[in-house]
This record gives sequence, C-alpha cells and structure tokens, in this order.
Amino acid sequence: MTQDLLAFGTRLREWRDRTAPEELGLPAGPRRKVPGLRREELAAFADLSVDYLIRLEQGNAVHPSSEVITALGRALRLPRVEIDLLHQLAGLVPPTDLEVPTHLSPGTQRLLDRLGDVPVAAYDATWTLIAANSMWRQLLGVADSTPGVNLVQTTFTNMPTRVRTTPEYRDRLCRSLVADLRSSSVRYPADLRLQALLRELIDHNAAFAAAWSDRRAEPFTAETKQVEHPDFGNLWFDCDVLNAADGDTRVVAYTAPRGSLSAEALTALRSSSPDRPAFNATL
Repeated sequence: MTQDLLAFGTRLREWRDRTAPEELGLPAGPRRKVPGLRREELAAFADLSVDYLIRLEQGNAVHPSSEVITALGRALRLPRVEIDLLHQLAGLVPPTDLEVPTHLSPGTQRLLDRLGDVPVAAYDATWTLIAANSMWRQLLGVADSTPGVNLVQTTFTNMPTRVRTTPEYRDRLCRSLVADLRSSSVRYPADLRLQALLRELIDHNAAFAAAWSDRRAEPFTAETKQVEHPDFGNLWFDCDVLNAADGDTRVVAYTAPRGSLSAEALTALRSSSPDRPAFNATL
C-alpha cells in the first residue's frame, strides 16, 4: 500500500462525504447517518461494486484505471482539476488538452439534471455518448442510449434505430458529423481513440471515406425528427444540439410543441419513468 493510494482513498472519502444526495437526485431524508453519499449510492452511480469502492477508500485497490476514476469523478460531480488529482494519486497521467474530454463538468451535469422532463443526452467531441437520461432511453431505446456508442459509427454503418430519416436529411447529417469530427481531429491530435475511429471508418466504410475526402461541411442546426416508438407509433420532435464549452460537450434534446400527440407521448413516458437517477454516466 503506497502513500499515494492512501491519499487517493482519503480524498475519495472526503469528496463522497461532501457530495449532497440532492445533487444526484436522491432524497436527503432525516434518517441518514452519514454526511453526503452512502458507499452503496456512489458505487451504483459509478457502476462499481461496493466491495471495490471500500478497497479504493482504504487504499487497498492496486492501480485503479482511468475509466474507474472518470466514473467516480462524474458520480461525485468533480471538476476536472480534482479528477486530474485522482489520476495523479493513482499513478496515472491525467488526460491532456490534446485528448478528447469525456467528463461532464458539474455545471453541465446540473443543467442535464434539470432537463429531466425531456429526452436529453450528452456526447463528447467524437460523438460518443457520455450520458443519457431515462426519458431518452424510453423514447429511443437501448441501442441509442448505451454510453460508449458512437453516433458517427452507427449513422454510417446503418445500425438499427428508432429514428426515421429521409435521404436528404441523412445526407445533411452525415456531412455535418464528418465536418464536426474533422474539427475535433484538429483540436485533439493526440487522442488515440479518435485516431482509431477515423482509421476504422476511412478504411472500412466507403461512404465515410468519400465524405471525409470531400471536405464539404454543413453546420448542424435544429431538425425535425421522426421517431417510431413501439408503443406510441410515429412521433415528431424538434431536435436541438447545444454546445457546452466546458468539456467540449454536445447536449442533444428532443422536444415537442405543447398539445401535440408527441408531447402527450412524452408525458405518458414521463409518468411511467421509474424513480431513478436521471443519468447513466459511465463509459
């Protein structure tokens, strides 16, 4: 057991104690015996076992991975400087500004938490899904809601989706995604995950390779999207993309006009949504 790992565990316990349950959508309740989060709650939000979290806090877990640290940072709503400190205490090199950030800043996370009435998801600069709320999962299904799925890859490989598109819209979407990915490749030249994604698509997907060499770009603007839901049939939504500068995150939201059949479907989905944390933020 090293001093750094002991310090890692101490910091983790301190930050768990200071995190208000309400920040994660949990009731504070008068019967809580500990300040902040319980171990079981943090483990659930970070998708870790309670036993492993105990070993981390005691300094007995050897070399926690960057993925584990990032998941803990998201669950605890840590700013990047504190996530970097956990990396250092674990003997890891923190992500640099030349790599695509995969964390959600506390401010962006709070924004997403407050959008729980609409389907909303957050993507990183490679269009890899970081987090999706319960409404997003209920509207679009598991395939489009699993953290780690890449929208560029699924779009160009025609993966099954509930979203229905016209050829014209799909062409605009593909050009927009490629242009955005090209910009990301300039900003993050050292990101190995982005380089691997580009190599795979250029080498094995003719449509992507053609779009990449074409260098035409169309900005992604608000679009109307059709979703074929298994319970409610064809629904229509306005799809908007909001860019969060902190973390270079794309926040995508689906909304519908008040009184429309699609809005009524969202109300029905919301009423059937289980009482659970809004976001699954584990890659």
